[in-house]
Amino acid sequence: MIDIGILLLLLTAAVGSGLIGGLFFAFSTFIMKAFDRLPPAQAIAAMQAINVTVLNPVFFAAFLGTGLVSIGLVAIAVVNRTEPAATFIMFGAAAYLMGSILVTIMANVPLNNRLAGVRLEAEGLNNSWQSYRGPWTRWNHVRTVASLTAAAAYGVATKLWSSLDGAMP
Repeated sequence: MIDIGILLLLLTAAVGSGLIGGLFFAFSTFIMKAFDRLPPAQAIAAMQAINVTVLNPVFFAAFLGTGLVSIGLVAIAVVNRTEPAATFIMFGAAAYLMGSILVTIMANVPLNNRLAGVRLEAEGLNNSWQSYRGPWTRWNHVRTVASLTAAAAYGVATKLWSSLDGAMP
């Protein structure tokens, strides 16, 4: 018999990873490029504002909640390691936890913290923006690919898990 709770966790992880991947995708494909069209002081001010407002319960629920669900799914995959879905669960969890959460903590947040200290009336704002924008965007590309990869892996795991015991897909 299929465990509906596990299916709900898998769907939650797939949707959460996709949602966060979409957010990162937006930054990688057009938001940072739009900021580059602004004077450096405006680009820095806009990113500083985003970095403050993103710290809210809804974002944390999606970003960290997906991480917590991923950790729970790792335990489920270990217990059910002979199931075909287990490999996709482990792959999805690794992609999300390492490529999204760990990269955010180790790369993007320190860059955000450094940018928060930039005074908008200071000299050299173009250098400040360029030294932030390049590395931040490269790491954001990693987060985008990792999150969307996790969403796909969780989607496949959901399909495989829902097919257990001859259940209707």
